Amino acid sequence: MVSMLSPEILEYYERGGEHLRLTAGTGRLEFLRTWDVLTRVLPPAPARIVDVGGATGVYARPLAEAGYAVRVIDPVPGHVEAAAALPGVTAALGNARALPEPDAGADAVLLFGPLYHLPRRADRIAAWREAARVVRPGGVVAGAVISRFASLFDGVVKGYYAEPEFVPIVQGALDDGVHRNEGGQSRWFTSAYFHRPEEPAAEATEAGLTGARTVAVEGPLWMTGTRLTEFLADERLTGIMLDMLRRIEDEPSLLGASSHLLTMARRPAP
Repeated sequence: MVSMLSPEILEYYERGGEHLRLTAGTGRLEFLRTWDVLTRVLPPAPARIVDVGGATGVYARPLAEAGYAVRVIDPVPGHVEAAAALPGVTAALGNARALPEPDAGADAVLLFGPLYHLPRRADRIAAWREAARVVRPGGVVAGAVISRFASLFDGVVKGYYAEPEFVPIVQGALDDGVHRNEGGQSRWFTSAYFHRPEEPAAEATEAGLTGARTVAVEGPLWMTGTRLTEFLADERLTGIMLDMLRRIEDEPSLLGASSHLLTMARRPAP
């Protein structure tokens, strides 16, 4: 079997940070925006969704509650155990480049994790190609990536530039897209690949998918600190914010300012 995760990435996820990351602050905005996009691109329930890199089931849980049949495939044993315990969700260990799934067995496939842990372009295309194999003709594949400039902005927002070790990590990501946290510093994100806005659609297209479209998840609002917290605490303001972000989600001039991007594409129908 192809090695699924490097030791520092596995250690990062085994610490359990993903379980609560999307519940508050910028993580909460990421979840709400991703969910907003999913409600518009997924087929209606009870469609079958394969959630690749689905971790502990942050999206699998609400999808199952909405009536979808959800299968989580993840390389971290603790994630698989947690996801499998959710009502309406099944889970298995697996590799995004060699999914333990039959051809055309899913109505939609989510790649919300694998693409930013595959630094080699050929491996990312292999993950898109596997998703294309698993989804039915005409079905949607949605892939999440981290923006090339996320750590540059994060260094200011969270004060990381005060630590000299962070500067070369950012410089490396800007040079070739690879965020190298090989020392496993726990206060920073683990080793990953950060995409330029035009890259994920090109990768999906090369893998044989069609109609690729990329949208910003948070836009630049993830950098607004306490003001974002105030909006998220108010249901009315949150609704306004989500509506406004929906209106500009595919504005090319703003894509690079978002921390995360979502790309949707489809397996060609016969």
